[in-house]
Amino acid sequence: MRVVTTAQPLDVQPTPLALLLLGREADPRSERGVECPGDLPSPSDPDLVERARAAKEKLGDKVFVLGHHYQRDEVIQFADVTGDSFKLARDAAARPGAEYIVFCGVHFMAESADILTGDDQKVVLPDLAAGCSMADMATAEQVAECWDVLTEAGVADQVVPVSYMNSSADIKAFTGRHGGTICTSSNAKRALEWAFEQGDPSTSKVLFLPDQHLGRNTAVRDMGMSLEDCVLYNPHKPNGGLTAEELRAAKMILWRGHCSVHGRFSVQSVEDVRARIPGVNVLVHPECKHEVVAAADHVGSTEYIIKALEEAPAGSKWAIGTELNLVRRLANRFAAEDKEIVFLDRTVCFCSTMNRIDLPHLVWTLESLAEGKLVNRIQVDPETERFAKLALERMLALP
Repeated sequence: MRVVTTAQPLDVQPTPLALLLLGREADPRSERGVECPGDLPSPSDPDLVERARAAKEKLGDKVFVLGHHYQRDEVIQFADVTGDSFKLARDAAARPGAEYIVFCGVHFMAESADILTGDDQKVVLPDLAAGCSMADMATAEQVAECWDVLTEAGVADQVVPVSYMNSSADIKAFTGRHGGTICTSSNAKRALEWAFEQGDPSTSKVLFLPDQHLGRNTAVRDMGMSLEDCVLYNPHKPNGGLTAEELRAAKMILWRGHCSVHGRFSVQSVEDVRARIPGVNVLVHPECKHEVVAAADHVGSTEYIIKALEEAPAGSKWAIGTELNLVRRLANRFAAEDKEIVFLDRTVCFCSTMNRIDLPHLVWTLESLAEGKLVNRIQVDPETERFAKLALERMLALP
C-alpha cells in the first residue's frame, strides 16, 4: 500500500459553489435557467392510454382531472379542464362533488387546490417530485429572515407583501399574515396598485415574491416606475445584499427568484428570430427578463398568449416566449389557419419538473384511486391554509 504524507498544511481554497452558498459570489449562468439539450421526452407506451381511460371511466364523477397548459399532450388528453394554475384551482373548488382532484401540474398548484377545495375533497399529485424551481427559490425561513431585515431597517411597517401564485403555501401564508395579497401574471398590476393603496403613497413599499421579473416588468412597464425604484433582495447574501438606505429608498423590493424556462430567453433570441422570420410578432410571458420584454412586440400571461393567437389573422407569424409544450400545441392547433407559430429560442426547452407528470404516473394514480387506494395526497396544514386562503381571498376581492 502506498501512503502519501505531507509536512505542510493543505492550501484549501473555497470552491465556486461554496462561495455561492456563502453568499460571497454570484452564478452568472443562473438566469439561463435549466439546460435543455435534445427534444421533448418520448411518448409513453400507447397501451397505457387504454388503461388510463378505463380507470378514469371506473372512477366516474368521483375524480376530476386538472391539466396545466404546460403538460404533455399524452396527459392533457385526460384532463377534464385545462388552464393556468389559478384557473385550475378555482375549477377544482367549483366541483365540490368530486372526491378526488388529480392535479396534473406541480406541487404549489396542488397546494392551492387543496386550500380552495372542501375538507372532504382529496387533492392528488401524480408525482411528488413535480416541483417548481421558482417556488423553491423562496423558503419560509428565508422570507422570515427577510422580514427581520426589513424590520431592522425600519421599513417593515411600510411594506405590503405581494406573492405570485407560483409560490408555496408557506409563502402564501406569510403573505396573508402580513396583510398582503396573491397575484397572477394577469392581475399583477391591480395587485400592486392595491398594495400601494394600503399606506401612505409616498412611503409605501412592496415586497414581491418570488419572481423578480414579473415584479420588475409590472412596476416599470405597466406602472411607470423606474428601474431605480426596484432593488433585488438576494436571500443568499447577508441582509439580502442591500443596505438599510437602499431598502428605505426603494418602492419595489424584488425577491431574487425566476422561472428556469422563461429566464432562458434573451434579447439575442429576439434578434435571431426577427432575422430568420421577417415580419414575425414576438410574444413573451412577463416572467421573462426585463430587456426581453422590452424587445418584444407583445407581453402577456399564458391565457393572454392563447387568446392573442386565437384572434391573430390567418397568415400571421409568431415567435412565442413561453414553455415548449404549450407552444407546440398552439402551433399544431392553428396550422390549418396558416398561422406560423415558433418557439422563441432555438434551443428546445420544456419545464422539466412539469414533465414529471407523464402517462405512467397518471395511470398509476388513477388505477390506485379506482382500487380505493389514496396515493400522493397533497394536504396543507390548517394554520397555513387559514392565512394562505386569506391572501388568496384578498386577491379574489380585487376589482
